[in-house]
Amino acid sequence: MKLDFHTHGKLAKRLPFSTKYTDWLFGEAKNAGLDAVCLTEHFNTLQFDELYGYLLSRGKPEGDTLLLENGLRIFPGMETDIAEGGHILTLGDTQTILELNRRLEPHKTQEKFLSFEKLLDIFREYDILVGAAHPYREGGHIPELPEEQLRRLDFFDLNGKDIAENREQTEKLTYALGRRLEKPVIGGSDTHQAVQYGCIHTDFDTEIETIEELHRQMQLGHYRITVSERAPFQVKTASVLKRALKEIHALGGNYVDVLTGSSDIAG
Repeated sequence: MKLDFHTHGKLAKRLPFSTKYTDWLFGEAKNAGLDAVCLTEHFNTLQFDELYGYLLSRGKPEGDTLLLENGLRIFPGMETDIAEGGHILTLGDTQTILELNRRLEPHKTQEKFLSFEKLLDIFREYDILVGAAHPYREGGHIPELPEEQLRRLDFFDLNGKDIAENREQTEKLTYALGRRLEKPVIGGSDTHQAVQYGCIHTDFDTEIETIEELHRQMQLGHYRITVSERAPFQVKTASVLKRALKEIHALGGNYVDVLTGSSDIAG
């Protein structure tokens, strides 16, 4: 099972949710050779609940996942900011992720972000996986946090964007952090649009449908991370395309129409 641990279902969190864009994204994920993605949408994105509501209407529940018609498996998740600077990934079943998102409603603006410790206190009330996204990205301070709190995490994210910028440094630092804290390191693209799919993925030998089994396979080390030789090109191209599509939207155009060639835009 080729799994991308860190993906998004919208082009940008301040843009409206589009069913056609999300359908296009997940179609392209499958076309890129992925079997599954963790949908770690930003916790303060517009229409977070509508995104998941749409997926519930389109996906077949299997274990903790949603299986789409095209065969792509979705592990529900969320990416949450912390007050110290940095992002935390959570993976669980759909209803748990939606409940957590509702609980965090008072903390979705920068001045009200929760501290790492307080956020973990909430997350650890649930049967979910919790990890640190791109721990060494500029502006974040996750590696500087107290070790006793970091040990409450389940994994660290070897992030496609950071790999594309400096693979040697990103791998060296992230793997060292994982070894020090005895936590798995997994690979996720951090993509908001399709060009970036496949730049990095985490490959398991078996099909997985539950968070419990996913955690078990991670702890056993029964996986390998694959990094594409084209990762720098993919990430750079994705960044340019994202800026262009956001500008189209800002000018009153329909960026979804540009991508899909459809004039019948829903959502």
